[in-house]
Amino acid sequence: MAQSGSSGLEEYINKQVCVITADGRVIVGKLKGFDQTVNVILNESSERVYSNTAEVEEVSLGLYIIRGDNIAVIGELDEDLDSEINLSDIRAEPLNSVVH
Repeated sequence: MAQSGSSGLEEYINKQVCVITADGRVIVGKLKGFDQTVNVILNESSERVYSNTAEVEEVSLGLYIIRGDNIAVIGELDEDLDSEINLSDIRAEPLNSVVH
């Protein structure tokens, strides 16, 4: 995929990012590429599934493509800070879908 300077994502290439999708999914992975419509390719990715009754479940996804029109938020993840978080202690309501 060609790198587009207009989206501002080029600074995140080969860095750990967190993507929140329009349907409320939370996906973490290393940004490998993107195109002009902000379709993104993540490597070594996983989905974090939140529940208010159980610990956060991490589902391995591996190499994963997310369509740009399904991305609500994308940002760099501080790997040091993230590694200090004990996901088994977290209980949270899953995110709702984005409503337009």
